[in-house]
Amino acid sequence: MADLERPMETELMLMAHEDHAGEHGHGLAQDMKMLTALASRRRALRCFAGAGTAGLLAGCDSGGVTSGSVVAPTPTPTPTSTSATPTPTPTPAGSCVADSSETNGPYPADGTNSSAGATSNVLTLSTAVRSDIRSSFVGSSTATAAGVTMTITLTVVNVNAACAPLAGYAVYIWQCDRDGNYSLYNLPAESYLRGIGVTDSNGQVTFTTIFPGCYSGRWPHIHFEVFSSLSTATSGRYATLIGQLAMPAAICATVYGSASGYSASASNYSRITLASDNIFADNSAAQLAQQTPAISGSVAAGYTASALIGLAR
Repeated sequence: MADLERPMETELMLMAHEDHAGEHGHGLAQDMKMLTALASRRRALRCFAGAGTAGLLAGCDSGGVTSGSVVAPTPTPTPTSTSATPTPTPTPAGSCVADSSETNGPYPADGTNSSAGATSNVLTLSTAVRSDIRSSFVGSSTATAAGVTMTITLTVVNVNAACAPLAGYAVYIWQCDRDGNYSLYNLPAESYLRGIGVTDSNGQVTFTTIFPGCYSGRWPHIHFEVFSSLSTATSGRYATLIGQLAMPAAICATVYGSASGYSASASNYSRITLASDNIFADNSAAQLAQQTPAISGSVAAGYTASALIGLAR
């Protein structure tokens, strides 16, 4: 960059020599033109002597932008994402898991299928809200299902809130009788072993029923549907969770082996295992443990059962 070190007079002489249009002398106007050109040339040389592209753009731009000048690009701001960041699901502090969602099966009487050509739905009946479900309550029959008495308390909890109890939830349960038959289906004149309850402040609801029988191809079980409130419990289509409870093997063996009237169940039970059951076989060990009620008592005195139902709310 030797040009930057030349005296201005030397540059004037060079420019005069290069001017082929006026090499025999200059007037004042011509001299002013040459001085202006010289100033522009020196500014350009200073620009190129700067350190790097950033200095070049900044220095050149200070002298004004003309046609053909290099202009520094305007930085494009980085866009801010407007998508919501998912909130992590907290790990429950208590001991509970989300229950596995199961089929409601062919005998729900919850408005999702038909029986004898008509849609069967006890959820629309106010009389379905009851704690003792052993007697029929639809139609003229008031028959009571025979079998070993069992009182079962279900506790509905939120697994995403440290297993906090869920109050005001409606729970509908139904099951087969000791011979493996379902009311309103195999027994169309009966409506027993079905009922709805609402959880209290502890998330609990209690039903009095009988120990269910065992029919061919299924492990002994009780069906249930959970709704966010009694007002939403009008059809199984609105259930928050549809699940099943698996009866404990030891109690099944005792009841079917010694209680009167369970002979058909004993035969069916001998041909089924949890591992071969088409509902419970694919559940995790934690889910299956939670789906199996804790039961105490005896055939003579009856049984008391309890189970946790975990919802991911």
